[in-house]
Amino acid sequence: MASGGGMDFSLTTFSRTGKLFQIEYALNAISGGKLALGIKATNGVVLCTDKKLPSTLVDETQVRKLEEITPSCGMVYAGLGPDYRVLVKTSRKSAQKYYTTYHEQQPIPMLVKDTASVCQEYTQAGGVRPFGVSLLVAGFDDDGPHLFQVDPSGAYFGWKATAIGKNFKNARSFLERRYNEEMELEDAIHNALLTMREGFEGEMNENNIELAVIGEDRKFRVLTPAEVRDYLDEANNPTQASGVSGACFGCSLRLVREGRVTRALSNREGGLFFFFFLAGGGYPSYRIAPGGVR
Repeated sequence: MASGGGMDFSLTTFSRTGKLFQIEYALNAISGGKLALGIKATNGVVLCTDKKLPSTLVDETQVRKLEEITPSCGMVYAGLGPDYRVLVKTSRKSAQKYYTTYHEQQPIPMLVKDTASVCQEYTQAGGVRPFGVSLLVAGFDDDGPHLFQVDPSGAYFGWKATAIGKNFKNARSFLERRYNEEMELEDAIHNALLTMREGFEGEMNENNIELAVIGEDRKFRVLTPAEVRDYLDEANNPTQASGVSGACFGCSLRLVREGRVTRALSNREGGLFFFFFLAGGGYPSYRIAPGGVR
């Protein structure tokens, strides 16, 4: 990036091209951070992040990238961890102040706006610098599930699915190809793991990624390593997870979801659906069964 003639060292001075270079440098720091992504489903939101550690001597139980802000809201970051810690503390104070005043949880868009306002204040004051983090905020309120992204400039956007951090452009492109408006939470978890695996360096396991979900129960929950392992097994073995056997190919099939028959499949549809599972495109919350079974 070309120098701004000394203006790149000033936070409060625009360059001749109308840019604040310190904001762009903060975005560069975020682009070098670990990948994090979020997907909004019809009945909840999933957050997923890479948390590979620099050394095997680090105690992974003491490293957390996913944080609860309120019982119905949580966030993840890409960028500088210490800056994230400050924003988490600020967001919790904002939510607690609202709860103390109104005796109810702060609406997610309002909480996001308050957090983004803090980021914006650090772009026009002397003696400070922008926060070197982008946030993904997931929550569930009376208006349903929410997924927001907050940037160092103080800008915030609502998303259906997005990614931040290293290789975020490739991750977003992958999400654009796989995202479905009718996707439910279990399917969103599956897609989050597939997206994370696309650009993951090394073997992905329950110790180097974190998953969190919030559903219709409005409880933000970080999954345990054992739960993450189960979802990884399903993603790595879609045919086994969906209960598909070779004998089903080309026969009359029914699409079964959580014990209920969604609809019957024709012979041609059944064969194509089975092939889709073999290709790794199935979802762990679905399975197919012969037409005469249940």
